Amino acid sequence: MKKTKIYDGKILGLSVYDGKIEGRKVKREVIEHRGAAAMLAFDEDKKLILVKQHRFPHGYVLEIPAGTLEKNEEPIKCAFRELEEETGYRAKKMTPLITFYPSIGYNSEIIHCFLASGLKKIADLKLDEDEILSVEKIDLKKVLRMIKTGKIQDSKTICAVLTYASKKKLY
Repeated sequence: MKKTKIYDGKILGLSVYDGKIEGRKVKREVIEHRGAAAMLAFDEDKKLILVKQHRFPHGYVLEIPAGTLEKNEEPIKCAFRELEEETGYRAKKMTPLITFYPSIGYNSEIIHCFLASGLKKIADLKLDEDEILSVEKIDLKKVLRMIKTGKIQDSKTICAVLTYASKKKLY
């Protein structure tokens, strides 16, 4: 396929691909993204650690901590780094939970979700200059209700929480 780069930004690019798939002429516009890591983390009181983050153009969104992979960064290293930066917690272990494509039809992004364990509060938040967020801790059963009633709409949070709940046979 012939690739034409249209835009190259800080965290994503936009390319147009022209070519053939199974003998058919196709043209695809693709948002290119390095991928991200997201963490399902419970504090010492077994409450789920979430962040309330401003996500333009949607406003404030309640979601699990997550962040974009740096160039050539392994997802697990990103998970450890982002958990500490966004929540001030350090995890002893990250266990893969689920990996998925949030927008498969036009976006190359892949999100690697981990279960963080052995958490210890070690620092204040280390946010990027343009990050606007606060930490919230909520009981898992309440988070499940918030997903079911549409109060939580973030795909990585829904995928991680429901995968965890399914594996633990909580619903």
